[in-house]
Amino acid sequence: MNRFQLSEIYIYPIKSLGGISLTESAIAETGLFYDRKWVLIDDTGTFITQRKYPQLSLLEVSITAENLTVAHKENPTLRITFPIAKTTGKPIPVTIWDDLTEGIEVDKSVSDWFSGFMNMPVRLVSMPEQARRIVDPKYAAHQEIVSFADGYPCLMIGQASLDQLNEKLETPVLMDRFRPNFVFTGGEPHAEDAFDSFEMGSISFSAVKPCARCVLVTVNQQTATKSAEPLKTLAGYRSLNNKIMFGQNLLHKGSGIIKVGMEIKINSFQEKILS
Repeated sequence: MNRFQLSEIYIYPIKSLGGISLTESAIAETGLFYDRKWVLIDDTGTFITQRKYPQLSLLEVSITAENLTVAHKENPTLRITFPIAKTTGKPIPVTIWDDLTEGIEVDKSVSDWFSGFMNMPVRLVSMPEQARRIVDPKYAAHQEIVSFADGYPCLMIGQASLDQLNEKLETPVLMDRFRPNFVFTGGEPHAEDAFDSFEMGSISFSAVKPCARCVLVTVNQQTATKSAEPLKTLAGYRSLNNKIMFGQNLLHKGSGIIKVGMEIKINSFQEKILS
């Protein structure tokens, strides 16, 4: 049997902005530390993403023990830094898809910076510690909670899945199009479809739902340009019930440290949804 090994870890501190590659990360109830802890909302309190505003991909994020910095990829002088713990302390309603949760605005000056970049009024909010946004009960086993991510605490993709896709494309794409938390090596393309329960270190994971992809994967994360690919090609061999599947959503139990190089120990498999 192929050995599955964790090869990459990513977090996306501000939803729909650039990700950060890590060699290790702590994981707690809502997922990897700082993953989707912040989100930009419009004047109705609704989250905004690259699906409608691809220019968000041009903002890269870095984080230290105390501060978070956002900088423009093409103009590094356009940047802002603020303390991770900074907030106004006033919870406000935040809508993520069908979920109504809450966030706390970081600071008006920070929101003004993002509003200037977006040419529209937005606010940057963080998720307060007491917030409990529940995972879709159709898939949650124990009322698991999630941050500002689309719906699940973690997303996993096999490197072989991307390699197979790139063999079909005229112009290969990078893994950053798909914004996973975990990438692994080993196994055949889309081996993750068949994962059921597994472990990485002391953390137990369950694969609960294939990830349905949208137009966000058509945004080049380096240039903010859009095209029909790779969604067009994926539609030819990864469609199920009019949805295009790529990657596996995960739930987990426990907290601890996840490190690149860890073996992914499969406890049980499930039937693959696509051949």
